[in-house]
Amino acid sequence: MMRTHIKSWDNLIFQAVVNGFLLTILIAITIPIWRVFMMSITPLSWKDNGTFGLWIPPWQWSFEAYRELFKHPAFAQATYNSAIITLGGTLISIVLTTALAYVLSNPKLPGRKAMMMFILVPFLFQAGLIPTYMVVQKLGLVNNLFAIMLPGAIGVTNTFVMKGFFEGLPEELEEAARLDGANDLQVLWHVILPLSKPILLTISLFYAVALWNEFFSPILYLNDNKLMPLPVLLRNILLAANINEYIESDAFSNAPIQAFKAASVFITMLPMVAIYPWIQRYFTKGTLLGGVKE
Repeated sequence: MMRTHIKSWDNLIFQAVVNGFLLTILIAITIPIWRVFMMSITPLSWKDNGTFGLWIPPWQWSFEAYRELFKHPAFAQATYNSAIITLGGTLISIVLTTALAYVLSNPKLPGRKAMMMFILVPFLFQAGLIPTYMVVQKLGLVNNLFAIMLPGAIGVTNTFVMKGFFEGLPEELEEAARLDGANDLQVLWHVILPLSKPILLTISLFYAVALWNEFFSPILYLNDNKLMPLPVLLRNILLAANINEYIESDAFSNAPIQAFKAASVFITMLPMVAIYPWIQRYFTKGTLLGGVKE
């Protein structure tokens, strides 16, 4: 009885420490997000004293920074471009990554080790910026949204995580499908993919976040302002704001700089934050099963 009592106390202390640690992490994550939101709804009358705290009374909230941001003539087009890049790029990446991971997960594949080495060497020793730009230019992708989607369409890390997940699936399922006359494509479509929702959603989230926040590649490959995605547009607007201290154009004549910056950050962050809860239950399962092979 004494040992059982001691073990129960040990479990309670352990749970208390773990919960306290997780609560600390939650607070550390929440406070910056909350502060950004509070800054984004700062009343315009506060723009002279620079007071941006963690709390603003609800009756003093002002969404003028958001309204003036939405009024920018290029905002809708930039948001559309980002949506196309994110959705189209994620679809391309997940299709190519799934196909490559499924092939590599077959231990009977001839030249499997050589193929994996062929994938790993360029990943570890990248060619560099100039050769990559020359390849994109020779393919005629400059000033094309595919220049953002295709060069990084297959992530090596994501491929090996998905490969590990496929290798953890029971071989009997594939063998039964082949006995019924299914070919490789039918096995993948009817057997493997229905069991792979956790890893598919997890890898899709990785690709979507990277594409939505893509910043450097559009600056490098896109010269047409009509093709610029949202992060680049917000960067250009904020650079102009920093130079002039306040936005001097008609579209942003009233917005304080700090509130405007915070609104830009919050708008960019919001789509991914809104999507994550829907796939959160698959996230941990997909990552663990893909990263740890039994």
